[in-house]
Amino acid sequence: MPTYSIGQAAGLLGVSAETVRRWADGGQLRMDRDGAGNRVIDGVSLAAFAKERAAGLHPVPGDVLTSVRNSFAGIVTKVTLDEVIAQVEIQSGPHRLVSVVSREAVEELGIEVGVRATARVKSTNVHIDRAGERS
Repeated sequence: MPTYSIGQAAGLLGVSAETVRRWADGGQLRMDRDGAGNRVIDGVSLAAFAKERAAGLHPVPGDVLTSVRNSFAGIVTKVTLDEVIAQVEIQSGPHRLVSVVSREAVEELGIEVGVRATARVKSTNVHIDRAGERS
């Protein structure tokens, strides 16, 4: 079974090493010692913790019905427009997501740099939902 150092676990979870230490010290994340006495987390425990922690982080609003299961809430960092198509980049934690959608959709949703948005991924398609009120 693979094991992970505190730093590796922090990188996978998108938090600081200090946060991982606090979770371990608080009993939320189980750690053991390796042969050299270093604190390590077994891969199965880390995977379960990551899945539990992620549940509900990017919920679909109650009035939206969707089959899409992979949601990445973040901030729009770049919008490139031409006459018909737009390219939208969203930074969601350590993840950069890029979607090509119609210019009309971008304009309708008020997608611009700095707004909160959620990329929803199904198969190879990225769908963009704008968070908050439209101006």
